[in-house]
Amino acid sequence: MDSLVKKLTPVIVVEEIESALPFWTGLGFTLDTSVPEGDRLGFAILSHGTVEVMYQSMESVRKDIPALASLSRTNLFIEVEKLEQLIHGLKGYEVTVPLRDTFYGSKEYGVRAPCGTCVTFAEFPPSEA
Repeated sequence: MDSLVKKLTPVIVVEEIESALPFWTGLGFTLDTSVPEGDRLGFAILSHGTVEVMYQSMESVRKDIPALASLSRTNLFIEVEKLEQLIHGLKGYEVTVPLRDTFYGSKEYGVRAPCGTCVTFAEFPPSEA
């Protein structure tokens, strides 16, 4: 299963994202992606080289996957090679994100780890370089 994992990114759930941005940009991170949620940000990806952090607003979580809003404030987002293979090794864990295709092109599946952390695994189509 180790060879299937490509990248791990924390997803930090907060009431509002905007106040966190100056902290990260002050450390040299760049705001790569932002998704509005009403008049505020619902989601943001910041990166610095190969290091990445994601923020999602609680309002966005409640709309996207309501069950996650009451489970965990820090989630992990793990990019994988072959999601279907990985899912077989996750049997028995509480499913938090049923298998789904997202608007941003990934196929995702999420579980709750024994420690309570919610972990979403995502497979993206191969990039056309």
